[in-house]
Amino acid sequence: MAPKDAGRSQHIAKDSKSSKKIQRQPTPVPERLKRLFNSLCAQIDGGHFANAIKTCDKILRLAPHDRDALQTKLFLLLQTERYGDALALIDGQPEFVFEKAYSLYRLHKEDDVAEVLGTLKQEKGEDDRGVIHLEAQLSYRQGSYQKAFDQYNDLLDNTDPDTEEHSDILTNLEAAQQHLDFINKNYLRALDVLPGTLTSTIESVPPPPPPQPSSALLAASSSVAYDEQKKASASQKVRAKRVPAGVVPGVTPPPDPDRWIKKSERSTFHSGGHKKRKGGGATQGVVEGPHLATGGGSGGGGGGKGKGKKKK
Repeated sequence: MAPKDAGRSQHIAKDSKSSKKIQRQPTPVPERLKRLFNSLCAQIDGGHFANAIKTCDKILRLAPHDRDALQTKLFLLLQTERYGDALALIDGQPEFVFEKAYSLYRLHKEDDVAEVLGTLKQEKGEDDRGVIHLEAQLSYRQGSYQKAFDQYNDLLDNTDPDTEEHSDILTNLEAAQQHLDFINKNYLRALDVLPGTLTSTIESVPPPPPPQPSSALLAASSSVAYDEQKKASASQKVRAKRVPAGVVPGVTPPPDPDRWIKKSERSTFHSGGHKKRKGGGATQGVVEGPHLATGGGSGGGGGGKGKGKKKK
């Protein structure tokens, strides 16, 4: 049997372990920020931008004024085309004016972009490459192709041919050149190809509407059209295969519609014209003539040919 002191010592040891767990100090903020920045770099290198934005939010909760985390989050928002969130992030921060102008440009707010670009020119000067490039894109979108063409040319002269920026500017320059060629040459050439009636209609005043015909003229034209239609229908030949032998179309009367019905059921059965049978009696109620009264037959004889009685 174990002594009582041994059980007490074990209970004290458990209490000391639990107290150590409770008194465990949290990780310092600098150490947590270091771990978060390491995770952020790995996520950006792997292209996991959505997770990287969440990591930036964790860093900014620990250090709200960390410029590296703020700038990284802004870059990630622009990469993922979340321009509205980018504007909300840099609101009231003058060091991100160019990013603000670019976000407004991508949101198709051209008037606001022009205003911000005016501020950038005053701050950075007329020769700033970022300002010139964004202004050229804005000019192209607004239809000022000649201005965009000149600005892209200026950028192309001072760009390294081996860089990706050079190929992008060259592509934009070719697009502006195509629009200028269409406006200056191909548009007029397309007008020359149009039919003469269409071009005359475009270049001249449209002719007045034709006068409306009178009611008498409309009536005469309708009667002439009716006569022509009647002649055309009369001149149409009936197919010979469908006409029975001995029938002349338009001359021979049509057949009896009751020809498929029994004679006793036809509508013309009791209309007269039927021959009487021999020996048929007279209709009931008919009064015989005086020359038939001398006959000796009783009323059932027909035709007055009954034999008389023999004389005694």
